Amino acid sequence: MELRFFDDPVAFLDVAGDVLAEQPVLSTVIAGVAERIATQREAGIAWPEGLPCWFVVVLDGDDVVGTAMRTAPFGTYPAYLMPMPEDAVHSLSKALLDRDEPVLGANGALPAVQTFCEDMAEGTGKTARVERHTRLFELGDLVEPRPVAGRLRPATLDEQDLVASWYEAFMADADEQAGREPGASPHEAPTDEELGRRIESGRVFVWVDEDDVPVNVTVATAPTYGVSRIGPVYTPKEQRGRGLASAAVYAVSALLRQSGERPCLFTDQANPTSNKIYEAIGYRRLVDMANLRVE
Repeated sequence: MELRFFDDPVAFLDVAGDVLAEQPVLSTVIAGVAERIATQREAGIAWPEGLPCWFVVVLDGDDVVGTAMRTAPFGTYPAYLMPMPEDAVHSLSKALLDRDEPVLGANGALPAVQTFCEDMAEGTGKTARVERHTRLFELGDLVEPRPVAGRLRPATLDEQDLVASWYEAFMADADEQAGREPGASPHEAPTDEELGRRIESGRVFVWVDEDDVPVNVTVATAPTYGVSRIGPVYTPKEQRGRGLASAAVYAVSALLRQSGERPCLFTDQANPTSNKIYEAIGYRRLVDMANLRVE
């Protein structure tokens, strides 16, 4: 096994892009992050000093058998792993430990992420545990939900503070719905500048009621290899139970598909509500993943 580490996402995609493009839904996170960082650097937006930012390709001869990255700017800066053979995972773990870079958390495909965190736990005298089980869905046949009053529209910059507060509330409420302590899961909230760029790009949507008051936010990423990822999806507690999330995700999914994009999304397996509503409008399970901590 040969490992090639890259600080430059463009160089990483030059080597791994063809393989990632063969499974564009499965690679939505790593390919999307690489393209986003590359775009930001081209625009003169520097990566925050002191935060890890690398990508790695695992080669078996000339064949790319695994990819991973460490770009998460939150928590213990977890890695993200795509599917790869067990010996490729061990090679990656050993390389990081040998260069004195213990990674105390990872997200991504099972069983690779489990093996990686067990290696890190053994190498640091700690214990690996699953923090959250997630599931990746891809849209199949889109099924219209029951009608809901209101309509979908792009968010405006005047609504940025509201959208930012809903981003902050999203993960705490998701933890609570899944039976975890609110705030137990570290997560990335976009900076004000990044959120402004997302709103200006027209890919942050709000569902508004009859008075044009926002009651839900639903976000879609820019497409990578033709695939767009929906999330977060957030409805304030006082507005829940009315089918707003179903209506908003349906409407955003329809827009993406009309643009020739392939919609996908992640759910928390411990949250039966989100899994149920997305399956009801046509999303189909693709692969199970997990977030693990080493502590």
